[in-house]
Amino acid sequence: MKKTTVVIGASENPERYSNKAILSLVKHGHNVIGLGIKEGEVAGIKILTNKPQLTDIDTVTLYVGPKNQPEWIDYLLQLKPKRIIFNPGTENAELLNLATQHGIECVEACTLVMLSIGNY
Repeated sequence: MKKTTVVIGASENPERYSNKAILSLVKHGHNVIGLGIKEGEVAGIKILTNKPQLTDIDTVTLYVGPKNQPEWIDYLLQLKPKRIIFNPGTENAELLNLATQHGIECVEACTLVMLSIGNY
């Protein structure tokens, strides 16, 4: 089943985990939307620098640390994803609690590991 995933913190840099996640998500057949601070492209997915109006989002996977998350909070909640994956280094109890209050499932895990073991 294809799940639309928004990657926040997307990067063209192949050493960044967000880049590896986009490659793996595409490989596993998911629809991917990349949002980052610099325009670019990974695996045919354009990295957008704005906060587009999106609907029917299954998952938001975070690659932005807690100190840079405040500018994303309202947008994340407005997306109404089914879940948010807090990848290592992005854990944030305040955002987790807020998202949970809005009925969003929160998972502290690694997107790459989830995809590799088949529990994405």
